[in-house]
Amino acid sequence: MRHAILGAGGVGGLIGVALAKSGESVTLVLRPETLKDYPAELSLESPLGSFSVPVDRAASLAAPCDVLWITVKATQLESALRSVSVNPDQIGAVVPLLNGIDHVALLRARFGHDRVVPASIGVEAERTAPGKIIHRGMTIRVAFSSIGESRLASTAEEFRKFGFTCQFVADEMKLLWTKLSILAPFALTTSASGLTIGEVNGDPAWRKRLEAVVREVAAVGTASGTPLDATAIIAFFGKTPPGGRSSMQKDVAAGKPPELDAIAGAILRRAEEHGIDVPVTRELVAMIRGKSAGANKP
Repeated sequence: MRHAILGAGGVGGLIGVALAKSGESVTLVLRPETLKDYPAELSLESPLGSFSVPVDRAASLAAPCDVLWITVKATQLESALRSVSVNPDQIGAVVPLLNGIDHVALLRARFGHDRVVPASIGVEAERTAPGKIIHRGMTIRVAFSSIGESRLASTAEEFRKFGFTCQFVADEMKLLWTKLSILAPFALTTSASGLTIGEVNGDPAWRKRLEAVVREVAAVGTASGTPLDATAIIAFFGKTPPGGRSSMQKDVAAGKPPELDAIAGAILRRAEEHGIDVPVTRELVAMIRGKSAGANKP
């Protein structure tokens, strides 16, 4: 199969390595200014092994492909889509692995409802240099909407052989809200505090905020039609690796725009729609905005 990856960061690079290692054709769609210096291979360091695999590179997607993987930050989505010029009918499936919920409607408006296969990935992966990916510790869990099962079954099997855990989920909103219910408390508390998740868990005040955000997200998700169990989510955080830092936290530290609208905005908008107060979520968003503004001052 022919795969194109829009967004060659930690997640996109990991997906690219797994596909290329299985013998699939992989093209990285890169910004024109980075193309000439980008290596013709991806390398991975992971508990699953260390690999280097050849990949193709292009400044735009103008040729047909079986799967377009979209793994950019939500803040970069609209600009990244300008590099996709191929007719949507020449793309078999579009699989976004973005944070949040609202990107699905945007992509379906462009590519067509059935072509877009909502998906989520749970992993800590980082690009340390062009083409160099490090995957740390956690099991790689990928969940796809079952709308794409006929088109992605063989790809999911290749991922399983590589070491991923894959499943197809009938309720795609449950898929997206389940990830958000874990991601939002993790990203907001670690980014606002500057602490690892283990340090958040160990600090009574920050642990209280974490649990409060979990309950707020669960209430909003449930009101939006996706029942979420706050008690089970809170229990999950007691088992997370203590050194974990969120990608939002890293973006704030690096002076990059955080994905606040994609992660927290989805919650705040629906909370307002359903008349649900989410004071701790709002508090943490304000703290992160303040830190981001301070980091970007000359």
